[in-house]
Amino acid sequence: MIELDRLTKRYGSVTAVAELSLRIERGELLVLLGGSGCGKTTTLKMINRLIEPSAGQVRIGGVAAQSLPPHALRRHIGYAFQQVGLFPHMSVAENVAVTPRLLGWPEERVAERVEGLLRLVELDPDEYGQRHPDALSGGQQQRVGLARAFAAEPEVVLLDEPFGALDPVTRDRLQRWFGQIRREMSLTAVFVTHDMVEALLLGDRIAVLDGGRLLQVGTPQELLRAPAHATVAELMGTPRRHAEIVDRLLGES
Repeated sequence: MIELDRLTKRYGSVTAVAELSLRIERGELLVLLGGSGCGKTTTLKMINRLIEPSAGQVRIGGVAAQSLPPHALRRHIGYAFQQVGLFPHMSVAENVAVTPRLLGWPEERVAERVEGLLRLVELDPDEYGQRHPDALSGGQQQRVGLARAFAAEPEVVLLDEPFGALDPVTRDRLQRWFGQIRREMSLTAVFVTHDMVEALLLGDRIAVLDGGRLLQVGTPQELLRAPAHATVAELMGTPRRHAEIVDRLLGES
């Protein structure tokens, strides 16, 4: 469904992403995992041409992304990111409705979709629909961003730390909701995070990046059982240690 073929991004003498090749199958969620500056967000932005690659190619459904006008490409790709990027002059409902309206959906269908999505992300449309982004908390804005990403029923969704501003309880609920809804909709998704536990819980496969290079890609089980690089082993060690601490605390109760 999504193919990255030797995808590369350079900024002068600095290589942010180096000859990255990956294939994401239809209906699969691939997590891009790594620390700050590893190239994961740059990779995500090259998929929908928010950043143009220095070399290599992105293909979506067999079609080269660079062969399409950027605005046409993005209308069929849901995109949610931590900074949210809501339009400040539009209400919550108008923000969620942007892409369906650009695609010419009938207003009745748009209204029904907006209401349903706001309820899904736990924002009452009667209470929040007419508010503007500056009247929302950071977590509420992030939920509106998620609703907007799903609004036009895309086949492909790109998510960059979409739950980062949420409190732990809401984050857990929305992670579970997201996992369920993307399976029901057979969405193909690329999900950026630096949170190892989130990667293990949500990903069908995880691609670990470091310094713009791919260290290993595999299922959560494969990375936990057979890390192919010291950096991967270190990343996978964090959730193991947390699980051991919780088990020990439970054993002491």
